Amino acid sequence: MQREKSWMFFDLLLPLLPIAAYVFVYRAMRAPEEYVGFVVFGGAMTAFWLNVLWAMSSQLYWEKEQGNLALYIMSPASMMAILFGMAMGGLFATSLRAFIILIVGSFLFSVQYAVVSFPQLLLVFLLAMTALYGMGMMLASLFLLLSREAWHLSNLAQEPIYLLSGFYFPIKSLNFWVAAFSSLIPLTLGLDAMRQLAFPSGAKLGFLSVEIEIAVLIALSVIFLAAARVLLAYMEKLAIREGRLTESRR
Repeated sequence: MQREKSWMFFDLLLPLLPIAAYVFVYRAMRAPEEYVGFVVFGGAMTAFWLNVLWAMSSQLYWEKEQGNLALYIMSPASMMAILFGMAMGGLFATSLRAFIILIVGSFLFSVQYAVVSFPQLLLVFLLAMTALYGMGMMLASLFLLLSREAWHLSNLAQEPIYLLSGFYFPIKSLNFWVAAFSSLIPLTLGLDAMRQLAFPSGAKLGFLSVEIEIAVLIALSVIFLAAARVLLAYMEKLAIREGRLTESRR
């Protein structure tokens, strides 16, 4: 961020444009004022999804393209530890971006919050981030094995997730089974639970109770981290045995 000052403009100001568009649409429809807060909250959380999609899921593919992957595989550190370090750096930078978007958006559109429980809100956020970055680690190995298709998959997954995760509307608005399927994406339940805890009428518009969503997020965290460990170990073993992840065998 210090080297590329222009990134501050693209990372902070441009995300406010779709937020403003949804806010004006909701106000034109005379929707409840909480929907404006939902949009601002969801717009801030898009930063984490984009970070996972581009800086985690595609990370090993880009490292391979730059010639660094062989060094990572030969190092004594595990691939999961390397990705964990990248995740911590990305999480810190992305949290700053999301925080600024949340503050600026709340100020511009006069969003009113009524936090029910700060400890629960923090717990939901941490669990959502754990499960989300665990999913990013798992997808990193899959994207690497798919090689050039990783770029297309990243582009393909970006917009559908905005819809399925309910970034700009309550996920309860979708069909129950569609919402249940979308709950496999950690941000879906994370956003829903945080909205229930941060807005006066959030509980009425919630998909499931906060307690159930916390339990599901814990389960997703365990599943995604375990799957990431298995897939990364398989990918590393494949690279050492066959060398086809680090060089072409055509």
